[in-house]
Amino acid sequence: MATLSRNFQLSVLAPLLARPDIRLALRSGTLVSLLRQLRDHRLDVLLTNVLPSRDTDVPWLPQQIAEEPVALVGHRRRVRKRRAWTTLLAAEPLILPSPDSAFRGSIDALLDSRHIEPRVVAEVDDMAMIRLLVRENAGLAILPPIVVRDELSAGVLQEVGRLPGIRETFYAVTLKRALPDPLLTEVLADAGRR
Repeated sequence: MATLSRNFQLSVLAPLLARPDIRLALRSGTLVSLLRQLRDHRLDVLLTNVLPSRDTDVPWLPQQIAEEPVALVGHRRRVRKRRAWTTLLAAEPLILPSPDSAFRGSIDALLDSRHIEPRVVAEVDDMAMIRLLVRENAGLAILPPIVVRDELSAGVLQEVGRLPGIRETFYAVTLKRALPDPLLTEVLADAGRR
């Protein structure tokens, strides 16, 4: 899906990129568009963080391949004074995934249960854009740390805290086939182990 973390996608594709005998064709788009392409056998696999609805006409085979924690992340200048994540959520501008993201409902429920009314400055449907906004210090962001892995490693961003009970789940969706692709089976099994 176009909104999926590029770092996550790369982690799944890494074993294939190292092989000179493989040529990849990568496509991005909406869930509906990609499911249609998968149904029409124009794709072999769909990486998503949203389970497709059960369809009696199409035998989707979703396989959970990863689960990532969700954290509050901020620019080092914004979070240099150590404060609890609950305090920061109430005091600092906040960048959130859009309301239709896979884990936004869990974020809203957590904020409500803690009686936190954040000052939301942006709701974004693309993890790459959330990454850019938090890197530019537009506010704190709630996202899986894998999205900003490089910025965390470089010290530009800091993880303030993991949000309890909130995780993003990643799936590989395929179709039931009489002869499964052994390479795809191997890659997905490897992604699930990592």
